Amino acid sequence: MRVYNFSAGPTMLPEDVLLEAQKELLSLGGCGMSVMELSHRGKQYEPIHMECISLFKELMGISDDYYVLLLQGGASLQFEAVPLNLLIKGRADYVVTGNFSSKAYKEAKKFGDIKLTATSEDKNYTYIPKVKKKDFRTDIDYVHYTANNTIFGSRWNYIPEAPAPLACDMSSSILSEEVDVSKFGLIYAGAQKNVAPAGLTVVIVKKSLTEQTMPLCPTMLKYGVHGKDNSLYNTPPCFAIYVATLNLRYLKKFGGVKEIQKVNEYKAGLLYGHIDNSKLFSNHVAKEDRSLMNVPFTTGNEELDAKFVKESNAAGFVSLKGHRLVGGMRASIYNGMPVEGVTELIDFMKKFETANK
Repeated sequence: MRVYNFSAGPTMLPEDVLLEAQKELLSLGGCGMSVMELSHRGKQYEPIHMECISLFKELMGISDDYYVLLLQGGASLQFEAVPLNLLIKGRADYVVTGNFSSKAYKEAKKFGDIKLTATSEDKNYTYIPKVKKKDFRTDIDYVHYTANNTIFGSRWNYIPEAPAPLACDMSSSILSEEVDVSKFGLIYAGAQKNVAPAGLTVVIVKKSLTEQTMPLCPTMLKYGVHGKDNSLYNTPPCFAIYVATLNLRYLKKFGGVKEIQKVNEYKAGLLYGHIDNSKLFSNHVAKEDRSLMNVPFTTGNEELDAKFVKESNAAGFVSLKGHRLVGGMRASIYNGMPVEGVTELIDFMKKFETANK
């Protein structure tokens, strides 16, 4: 029996996507081999690879000024790849609003003059700082921030103005809402939230930013090298790219990012609405900065939180335990989570509250 997986990642994929992958698992398109067995330079795999890149461009409105790279190493590798590729002057500004943006900042400090421009650490990352162009230094290579904070459940509801290209980690929000890619120099995202199984990392980078790198940047981390070879410089994560292609096809058929954003806003509105009207559950993130994808909540009692996690798991609502840095519970409601999963979770929360007055 399928359960509702509220994990922060890897998480749910649409059932239609999983069934299509299952159907073709032993023989892709009748070729007699699984996609996991195909040569990445063979005629059976190449169309899938190129379709994946094309669908990203179509769904996100990405112009030909950008490379769409299908890489490995997770978003965490990009914490180092970004400065190694973009630090030409040697200076960059970072905004830290959660655990992963903090890690990115610490990694970048190894390579140059990296300034912490703003942070929400003072209130345990429960809000997004309001930064303006004047807050950043003018002689920098880029400004880095994380669009959605998976652990703490906050989200940038605006794109900051900056005197240099924006580099943004969109791991837990890519394809969940419309984004004007032209406002960014670089976007990167681990795939295991809204795109595909873990193993694939998507990097969208302006071609003009790949013409020069730091001298010590390894060849395998150079965006320009991967861009010129269509992400086939080495063996790519073929199965993850294949599933991503199926999922992107599904999203296109659904109506694209614009339509899935409406569903995501509806799901989040239902869940936050119930939490706000509950006498037992609460969410501590500033309302204007609440994430559409990751909803932390708590009863305020650790024993009762543990009871909720145990009973919800038994009822088919799995992976609701909050991150150790926050505690309580967290419901991650990415694109693959159906509306029914959220409404049934709310019904369970109501029953739990009644039973634990």
